[in-house]
Amino acid sequence: MATELEELIGFLSAPSPPVKKAAVDIVRDLTGSEDGLHSLSNYANTVLPSLSRLLSDDKEVSEPAAEALVNLSQNAGLAAKMVEMGLIKIAMDMLYKLGSSITQLLVMLLVNLTQLDDGISSLLQIGDDKMQGLYVMKLVRSFCRSSETSASHSFVTPLQDDPFDHVGSILVNISKKEEGRKMLLDPKRGLLKQIIRQFDSSSLLRKKGVSGTIRNCCFEAETQLPNLLLISEFLWPALLLPVAGNKIYGEQDTSKMPLELGSALSIDREPVKDPEIRVQALEAIYLIALQEAGRRALWSVNGPRILQVGYEDEEDPKVMEAYEQIGSLLVHGSENEEPSTTTSK
Repeated sequence: MATELEELIGFLSAPSPPVKKAAVDIVRDLTGSEDGLHSLSNYANTVLPSLSRLLSDDKEVSEPAAEALVNLSQNAGLAAKMVEMGLIKIAMDMLYKLGSSITQLLVMLLVNLTQLDDGISSLLQIGDDKMQGLYVMKLVRSFCRSSETSASHSFVTPLQDDPFDHVGSILVNISKKEEGRKMLLDPKRGLLKQIIRQFDSSSLLRKKGVSGTIRNCCFEAETQLPNLLLISEFLWPALLLPVAGNKIYGEQDTSKMPLELGSALSIDREPVKDPEIRVQALEAIYLIALQEAGRRALWSVNGPRILQVGYEDEEDPKVMEAYEQIGSLLVHGSENEEPSTTTSK
């Protein structure tokens, strides 16, 4: 005899819209508690496909279905099942379906699924030579375009989230994997250049996504330094401005910098208050400076002077430690030094 929960899950496929709506609302509410998640996980093989089918339904059904999947995907075992059943492809197809009303939820689902290696591989479309990188290219394009749209619509309230802000977190996830970093660094695709330009956003979530992605990509500096330096006019401002301190720099300093750095530092500016972003910027600079050509590039933009000034203003112990790590490297110029305290995250 079917249990109450089995009957409830069965109603997710009911032909009657009101019954289906009632069932999906109850399932969504169940996913909001640990007990509910545990109970539903026992029926993963039926509840996950049923919920995924509802993503193409009307908003009143697709929204609670998407919310339920986002909650369920926080469980690593259930997330792995979702990846296995092809939910990344389903989410990507739905994301770009005309008039999708659950964009932000689908992006959040992709954030959770790309916490897993198999989820990253699925999003990168590894193994499909013809399509590889298409999903990532689409997401980067949406990430960049949505910010332009938000900026041009000044009537959008600050509380109204950009549904594609969370793409920054997806980019951080995929850049934890070597294949993801190489895809983002490929100069023919030009993805990292587009991503870096989003660092100017007023959204902290977006800023963190960009800084984390740059930092992870710098783990490829040993073999990909020329590709990183190809976009130096965008890279150095994104890395050095957050750690430049609060002072207005004089001409003696700015005259030794490229225009994009010197002009920004010669005026009053908004400090980057989040210490995590400052640490990520410093770790990225450190990874670049481990290479002799990277150190030369840093000196060429007067980077050590910027770091010196920034260090004098810094108060956070973790950030100060990251400054000191670069300082030690620049003083000793040790070309064989390894990133002892830095791991891809």
